[in-house]
Order: sequence, then C-alpha cells, then structure tokens
Amino acid sequence: MESIRKIVIIAAIFCLLVFGGTFGYMYLENTGFWMGLYLTIITVFTVGYGDIVPIHPSGRIFTVFLVITSVAFVFYTFTKITETVLEGELRGLYKRRKMHRQISKLRDHYIVCGFGRIGKEICKILQEHQRPFLVIEKDEEEIHVLEEMQYMRLQGDGADDEVLLNAGIEHAKGLVSVVASDADNLYITLTARGLNPNLFIMARSSGGHGVQTKLKRAGATKVISPYSIGARRMAHLIVRPTVSDFIDLTMRAGELDLMMEELQVSPTSHLNGKNLIESEIRKKYDVIVVAIKRQDGSMLFNPKPDSVIMVGDILIVLGATDHILGLAKEM
Repeated sequence: MESIRKIVIIAAIFCLLVFGGTFGYMYLENTGFWMGLYLTIITVFTVGYGDIVPIHPSGRIFTVFLVITSVAFVFYTFTKITETVLEGELRGLYKRRKMHRQISKLRDHYIVCGFGRIGKEICKILQEHQRPFLVIEKDEEEIHVLEEMQYMRLQGDGADDEVLLNAGIEHAKGLVSVVASDADNLYITLTARGLNPNLFIMARSSGGHGVQTKLKRAGATKVISPYSIGARRMAHLIVRPTVSDFIDLTMRAGELDLMMEELQVSPTSHLNGKNLIESEIRKKYDVIVVAIKRQDGSMLFNPKPDSVIMVGDILIVLGATDHILGLAKEM
C-alpha cells in the first residue's frame, strides 16, 4: 500500500507539472494547447531543441521556474524509487535473517520437503498439534503462500546438503519428503540419511514398481503411497462404512469432542510400575487405553487390566480432548 501511495503522488505531481506548464504557456505566450504541451514536455525533460523559445519576459520567467520545479521533481522521483527498492531489499533481508535465527533455535522439529497438496495437509495437521516444523520449497509462489501463512520456511532444493543443514537437520526429529517425483524423493531421502543417521524419514511414493524398495534402501523409515491409501480408504467405505466413519472421528480433533492420541510415559510419571487398574486412567479421566507400545516395538492391543505401564511406553488412548489433555499432564 505504501508503494502504491508513492506512485500516486509521483503521477499526480507529473500531471500537475505538465498541465500547469501547458496552460501557463497558453496564457503567457498565447500558444495553442498542443504547442504549449510541446514546450512543457521539452522543458520538463530538459531536452531544449531550440526550435521554439519563449518570446515574452513573463514566459521566460515562467520557463525558469518550470525548469527548477522539473529538476526538483526528477530528484524527488529518483529518491522515492531508490527508497522503495532499498526498503524492499532491507525488509526482505531482515525477514530472511529473522527466519534463520528462528530456525537455528529449533530442536526436535520436523522438516517438510515440498508444499504441494499433500505437504499443505501435513503442515496443517502439524500446526494443529503444535509440532514444530519448517518447510523447504523451491517454487517462488509457494514461498509467498508460506510467508502469508507464517510458516517457517527455506527456499531451495531438499536434496541440497547446505539447505538441509540450514534447516537444522542435525537437530531434527523427522523429515517428510512429499515432492512431486519419486526421483526427487529418493535423492532427498538419501541426502537426509547421510546427514543424520538417526533421523525418522517418511517419503512419498507414487506406488510404482520397486519404488518403495528403493526408498527403503536409500534410508526411508516409512514409505507412504497416497494413491494406495486413497484406494484402500474408498474400498473400506464400501465394505465397512461404520468402522471407517468411527476411525475418521477419532482422528479429527474437534468433531464430537473425541480424539485418539498417543502419550509417552516419562521417567517422572506416577504411572510407572502400575497396572491399568491401579493407574485409574479410566476412572479419573474417562479415557480408554486402546493399546500400549513397548520400547522394544511390540504392541499390546486391547491391554488387560493387569498390564503394567512402564517407562518409555506409548499409550494409545481414546477419549474427550480435555480429558486426554488432563492425562497428558501426568505422563
């Protein structure tokens, strides 16, 4: 808006000079409109062909003032253009430096490579669950969208070592590669695994023959094919629609105030060493423990009342949002 205001001011001053000069010559030199306009233009732009000059003393004095005013206008215009350019560059530089400072402070965050349709949905869910993340994107237009959404971002190629290092991959918890092609996802996975051997990497696959194997071989922890998931989802809606609707409701916070969440048991939790009955999770919080994932990766589905809760366990619970948040404070 500020730039538009400056342009309007400059245009208004120029029009005032041109029409003021034209009517001035028409009055003082008895010229016609077009001859007055011609005299004004060559005066304002300091051309001075010499084919026609003011005759009357008043016309010459008017020309002197018009030249001085024109030169001042040129300096004013040049100053505003320079100011606008420098302001834009300085503002962009400030934003980039601020962004780099914020990124350098990130720990246990997620790096999302690609801000297409899938990337946008992933970022939306990460934002809803208050998980720290940043996006790496090459497209200039998408960078502007990220800026408007106030997401942390870096412009560049996710397969570039320097870009990933600037994204704090050494301190990241995970990386999600959802760019357009399998080849790009493969290169990103390979580069990320080389920079951080312990990183959780999720890669998008087109579902083509051998793609999943190659991505796994390159270092992907999980390989997801949106086409395969979409097909399964549609098939389940036909085969078992009620189950599908129930799962949808449990995975979406806010609908019916019901959600499914995973909570990890910390060393300081008072639940350590207690079984499900002793923990009184159901009684105190009205939350159902659907499963328990042990540290060795084993999963207890529908755990029995005497199942013991241990440090490092991940409880998969189902219940009202505020009840789960209350339980999370004790974990």
